[in-house]
Amino acid sequence: MAVDLPFEKPLIELRDKIEELKKFTEEKGIDMSTEVATLENKAQLLAETIYKELTPWQKVQIARHPDRPTTLDYILGISDDFVEMHGDRNFRDDPAVVGGIARFDGYPITVVGTQKGKGTKDNLYRNFGMAHPEGYRKALRLMKQAEKFRRPLLCFIDTAGAYPGPGAEERGQGEAIARNLIEMASLKIPIVVVVTGEGGSGGALGLGVGDKVLMLEHAWYSVIAPESAAAILWKDATLGQRAADSMGITAQDLYRFHIIDEIIQEPFGGAHRNPAQMIATVKQLVASSFQELMTYHYDELPALRYDKYRKMGIFSEDNR
Repeated sequence: MAVDLPFEKPLIELRDKIEELKKFTEEKGIDMSTEVATLENKAQLLAETIYKELTPWQKVQIARHPDRPTTLDYILGISDDFVEMHGDRNFRDDPAVVGGIARFDGYPITVVGTQKGKGTKDNLYRNFGMAHPEGYRKALRLMKQAEKFRRPLLCFIDTAGAYPGPGAEERGQGEAIARNLIEMASLKIPIVVVVTGEGGSGGALGLGVGDKVLMLEHAWYSVIAPESAAAILWKDATLGQRAADSMGITAQDLYRFHIIDEIIQEPFGGAHRNPAQMIATVKQLVASSFQELMTYHYDELPALRYDKYRKMGIFSEDNR
């Protein structure tokens, strides 16, 4: 059963009342189907109102839902014959980043992404999806291998940020992310990036340079997490909601700013409500993105990618 979010409380209370009424009618043998139907219609209208008017902070809460599909869910759901590869050939394997070779729509691809855990034990093992430098170096190793064998590259992003611990900094966290930005910009293969949940800071950017950047409807993508921004601006991390509402971090904001290329619609209530449908939708849009990119010659892609990113931040009155 899905975990309920704070802003869903009025809806949950109404649904609980409906269940109580149904149970009462069964116990007493009273026909109250009309009353139940009226309340169910009211619940449906309330749900539609809630999800039609979501605030940025509420979207952040949805993006962090523990039942949201993870990178491995997407990889195993959209591809066949996935073979995971491990290690950066330098220090160790980082479970917060997964990657390998798979077959997608009949052709081989390389896929990498940040991986959150399912449950406390798995999250501790995956470091809550926050990668160390060896995770980014593993990803880069697989990216360069993909370029060597002319395999398209698919990246999934769902991380609050790169791990900021002393060990990670000592092993060159900043350099590892910067190296990935440089290398991804010049890879002569098609690159599709999908932001599935959280897209936090450099931790996301280390896997985020692509020809097509897609983003789920209720995901967020920003230079900093709302709580961290609040801690810097107002010395109070509890003001994360205030920060989120003013930072422009939603998929709708980023599409308007031309930072992402397409918004992927989620099932009603969020991806966690219907993971199978969400995965099928992602597969369809990734397939169409690769089909478009494969019409270009490999040597053309870096220049096109460069132009795409050069245009970001240029003032224009042409709004979508």
